[in-house]
Amino acid sequence: MSARAAWRLEALGFARVYRYAAGKADWLAAGLPTEGTGAQALRAGTVARSDVPTCSPGERTDTAASRARRAGWDSCIVVNAQRVVVGRLRGDALDAAGEATVEQVMEQGPTTIRASEELAGLVQRMRNRNVPSIVVTDPDGRLLGILRRSDAEQALAGAGGGSR
Repeated sequence: MSARAAWRLEALGFARVYRYAAGKADWLAAGLPTEGTGAQALRAGTVARSDVPTCSPGERTDTAASRARRAGWDSCIVVNAQRVVVGRLRGDALDAAGEATVEQVMEQGPTTIRASEELAGLVQRMRNRNVPSIVVTDPDGRLLGILRRSDAEQALAGAGGGSR
């Protein structure tokens, strides 16, 4: 939509007007709301959990691990000040005790997907590669959440689209 059209809609009383120049694919990838045909498709961003614990690269590993465990998670996503994903702390790295910083032990550059990824194909790929969870980011790499394969399978089964 043009700037002129956006201003006109606001002048007509529409409270939520978006002027988004990057396009529909980028909008979907950012996990922003949609309507119309295809809006009900199950996508990664719809099922991803946003309550995943985060930590900063300079933080002590034991502090980050404690936060993750208190929240019931077995990993902590490492983000910078803008919430851009820079790493993942899990497994042995999460168990690293002492004063090591997160940056010293984190998995750098974890695999990420966009919120627009359709669940059916994604779940099949996750099964084939035995991937229990994946990080969901917006197009700029900012954390949106974690998609657990079990949550995605359950969502597909509830929608009548799940097969095992």
